[in-house]
Amino acid sequence: MTTSDKLHNSRFLKACRGEPTDCTPIWLMRQAGRYMPEYQAVRAGRSFLELCKTPELAAKVTLDAQRILGVDAAILFADLLPILETVGMKLEYLEGEGPQLSPPIREAADVDRLIERDPVESMPFVYDAIRIIRKELPGDIPLIGFAGAPFTLAAYAIEGEASRNFVHTKTLMFSDRGAWHALMGLLSRVIAKYLHAQIDAGVQAVQLFDSWVGTLAPEDYREFVLPHSYAVLQSIKGRVPVIHFGVGTSTLLPFMAAAGGDVMGLDWHTPIASTREKLGFKAVQGNLDPCTLFAPRDELKRKAMQVLDDAGDNPGHIFNLGHGILPKTPVDNVKFLVDFVHESTRR
Repeated sequence: MTTSDKLHNSRFLKACRGEPTDCTPIWLMRQAGRYMPEYQAVRAGRSFLELCKTPELAAKVTLDAQRILGVDAAILFADLLPILETVGMKLEYLEGEGPQLSPPIREAADVDRLIERDPVESMPFVYDAIRIIRKELPGDIPLIGFAGAPFTLAAYAIEGEASRNFVHTKTLMFSDRGAWHALMGLLSRVIAKYLHAQIDAGVQAVQLFDSWVGTLAPEDYREFVLPHSYAVLQSIKGRVPVIHFGVGTSTLLPFMAAAGGDVMGLDWHTPIASTREKLGFKAVQGNLDPCTLFAPRDELKRKAMQVLDDAGDNPGHIFNLGHGILPKTPVDNVKFLVDFVHESTRR
């Protein structure tokens, strides 16, 4: 069997297509991260951006996580935000403060000064890392690429940093529809090119992260976001399976489904069975609360089993967290979860 055949018949990709699998596949958002000693050893003495932009190092932490945890897919180690450097923003990570983007986008004139460089040319480190990872991954383990969705990237660009209330974002959105849609259109085009380039470099699936879109009311999502996420997802439709994921999005899921994607990522606020029945999702991903990984093993088993029972025997379920692994999560608990999901669903 060729590598291409092994990948096509992998648990993860079969589940993405809604096909039966020998057991439930599992991978975990932020499975390569600072909770893992091997990651800390690679990161030592280096900035976060240096790690992201050094293909050999990004490849190593990606491969280490898949190997150590035994998960059914690797996800490219990268960050959502360097793509904003492509449009002319300055990105820094300040100790204890998180990402800082400058100058922030607050009005139409700020949107007008943005540039639209091709991420194929401006982010070669990402595609180099993909090629290294794909060469070294086991032949039956898919590699997932990803990008931030237009709204989440726009919110970072407008706020200039993480936000609780997104006042600046919503102010621009509500006060200047022209500037808003111009910004979202530019980001959508760049994101689509970025995902195409990742697929060309060798990923077998991609995830569109809309981490902050749960801040919006459903009608605002429909007017201000849906057309732009749709443009991205339509652009790459049919090339590889696409996972569409957001946090706090239970009220937005009908509109996110209309935007597109092959697999809908669900956070821990959203029941799997009733949501699938109501919205007809062929495949879903999720949705254990990341904090559960800090619990005693018996409780972790109980909560994981709740997710599996909710998913039922229907094909097309990929076990994951409802968001990323948190810092200081016990690595042994993560390994335990992966083994438990595989063993308890073996068919």
